[in-house]
Amino acid sequence: MTAINPDAPILVTGGTGYLAGVIIAQLLAAGHVVHATVRDPNRQDRLAALEALAEASPGSIRYFRADLQDPDAFAPAMAGCQLVIHTASPFIAHVADPQRDLVDPAVEGTRNVLTAANTTASVKRVVLTSSCAAIYGDNADIASMPGGKLTEAVWNTSSTLRHQAYSLSKTLAENVAWDLAGDQSRWDLVTINPSLILGPGIDPMTAGESYALLTQIGDGTMASGIPDFRIGTVDVRDVAAAHITAGFTPQAAGRHILSGHNTGFVEMSAILRDHFGDSYRFGRTILPKFLVWLAGPMINPALTRKMVSRNVGIAFIADNAKSRSALGVDYRPLATTLTEHFRQLIEAGRIKPRR
Repeated sequence: MTAINPDAPILVTGGTGYLAGVIIAQLLAAGHVVHATVRDPNRQDRLAALEALAEASPGSIRYFRADLQDPDAFAPAMAGCQLVIHTASPFIAHVADPQRDLVDPAVEGTRNVLTAANTTASVKRVVLTSSCAAIYGDNADIASMPGGKLTEAVWNTSSTLRHQAYSLSKTLAENVAWDLAGDQSRWDLVTINPSLILGPGIDPMTAGESYALLTQIGDGTMASGIPDFRIGTVDVRDVAAAHITAGFTPQAAGRHILSGHNTGFVEMSAILRDHFGDSYRFGRTILPKFLVWLAGPMINPALTRKMVSRNVGIAFIADNAKSRSALGVDYRPLATTLTEHFRQLIEAGRIKPRR
């Protein structure tokens, strides 16, 4: 069991990311000293939201330049830290080269951060942002799992570079992390495995798949029909708090599924339509699976026929019992997450009402 000194600085990698921003906000609000790695500490426009948080919080923040694939990048940021929270990893739907753009940065970034932990005497614990994607590749996989649901004991064995490459990247990165953790005994590893993270971030102009999905639900992209994709969702604020709790709870160990709701695009659209009415272009009808299968690849290259066949209309079920018992997670209602996130998009001008 590892006890962390709350007065020691805490490293958060990928400091300008969606999840990292909320983790940093919570750490600053609690008065901690944060070391944040970013690609370019001189890009004031990218750091403006973090700077505003720091100015209004009792905590403080320092920025360090780091590239995921630079093996020497993380040691300066890690100096003096007992707790390392590694969130940095690409989450991109469309890539030209999955090995180069997804797998290599995820795996080598994890290897480089944990190798730096091996050479930094102060480090006692690493909390790694993994994913439910490291547990399953497609919804069709879930039915064959024990109890027909995701649990921390299961690993993704179905993803490849040609099918669900992002899921492959998260699986390989977490595997590397456990291998490196097992090769030493000075620091320990805890992983957080979230489903799709939604909810308001610290910067409404943040790019990323979570913001893109909410935008597509409300901007008319799905107005003519909603594909029946079943997914798990979790509020970004709950995921951030779980990372911090995992860092400071000595008995925390192993993997933790963070997924508040087994839901899907249809239910999410209905919740938003009920709250915001017809002011925005929410879909109402469900697209038949055969139509998604037929037209999907032409509309979106990521919607391959294999993807559609193994996911559309198939339930997503995850067991979040460990996160509740071990980390004390009390999940926010899905309606709260969706409406507050969507309202942030409206206020930022990213979604326009009907005219």
